[in-house]
Amino acid sequence: MNHAAELNGVTDMTAIPSKKPFYRILYVQVLLAIAFGIVLGHFNSSLAIDMKPLGDGFIKLVKMLIAPIVFCTVVSGIAGMQNIKKVGRVGGKALLYFEIVSTLALLIGMIVGNLVRPGDGFNVNPATLDAKAVMDYAGKAKQLSTTDFLLNIIPNTVVDAFAKGDILQVILIALIFGIALSALGQKCKGVIDLIDSASHAAFGAVNVVMKFAPIGAFGAMAFTIGKYGVASLGPLAKLIGTFYLTSFLFVFIVLGIISKLTGFSIFKFLKYIKEEIFLVFGTSSSDTALPTLMEKLEKLGCSKSLVGLVVPTGYTFNTDGTSIYMTMAALFVAQATNTDLTLTQQLTIFGVAMLTSKGASGVQGASFIALVGTLAVVPTIPVAGMALILGIDRFMSEARALVNMIGNGVATVVMARWENELDKEKLKMIS
Repeated sequence: MNHAAELNGVTDMTAIPSKKPFYRILYVQVLLAIAFGIVLGHFNSSLAIDMKPLGDGFIKLVKMLIAPIVFCTVVSGIAGMQNIKKVGRVGGKALLYFEIVSTLALLIGMIVGNLVRPGDGFNVNPATLDAKAVMDYAGKAKQLSTTDFLLNIIPNTVVDAFAKGDILQVILIALIFGIALSALGQKCKGVIDLIDSASHAAFGAVNVVMKFAPIGAFGAMAFTIGKYGVASLGPLAKLIGTFYLTSFLFVFIVLGIISKLTGFSIFKFLKYIKEEIFLVFGTSSSDTALPTLMEKLEKLGCSKSLVGLVVPTGYTFNTDGTSIYMTMAALFVAQATNTDLTLTQQLTIFGVAMLTSKGASGVQGASFIALVGTLAVVPTIPVAGMALILGIDRFMSEARALVNMIGNGVATVVMARWENELDKEKLKMIS
């Protein structure tokens, strides 16, 4: 097989000719769609806002396929393992890695927030802010205890997990089924072959859905610009710039060092997943890139079972972009409302954010909800202060989702290298 064609940035499972018309390349289409969306949003905001269903519809199409893809990938991978203990070992190592890197991201967000102080100079009176708008946006945000969180991983029924699309619940079911099929061996070979075939069919369906990615990116970006407007970025330019720059440096320095130690270049890795990067940027949701990211990581040389276990789990527990945002935004609200925080209060925010950032996945708005819950533990910070960043949350969401997605891609390669389940010859294609 032509490895250069295999590692080319396409969503197709098969190799294609290298001389492909530029207008048929997915990332070019998505990039043009984003540009058209920005233009429409700027010059005709009312029409642009009406484009929202295009973005929402595409995201729903992708999310519809995530659960069956995760289930089939994990089950077929585990069923083929000789040593079931490996599942627990890989899961344990992955969670340890996630906790270390996301905690580092929280710390970086807090350090930068204290050094740059993006909220200084606002001198906002919390009484003049619209607290109701914050709570309306946050919706039914509520804090879950550790026990509630763990119990929530267990679905009421098998069907319920797929109906709700809860990835952690689907992973749990897949682990149980995979272990059972592995133990039964040849008795269930037919079932294993069926699930493996279903996995190929599911990825085939993703390839069909991805043809609508430019339309989804256009609708989402047009709505964002039309609804909030580029002008809304002005007053909060310092916060946005600080967050984007910090996210940029986190990817190229922190993840870059991790990548280098693992044996590949972060720059070439980003080029390899450029379709997913533009897609996430256009839709403000890392969920839209999950199926094709899993597919590309397998082509890169990571084992199928490891990809199926690490990537979906990372989408819940490895939220690097969300972590940077939460500590930085919390400090911004405090600074903008002239709320002095003691070291103890900052450490409290840090500790609570370690919990609330988990589960704040790539869906636009989830991180904002988690931040509202985090601020609630420090009464001196007015939650109404979140109204200051309500209008720009959509723009912040794009960077959060991008860092979350990139971080999970890097984490999967690291885990594969750690477990000696990485095809180094394929990895050399981008290193």
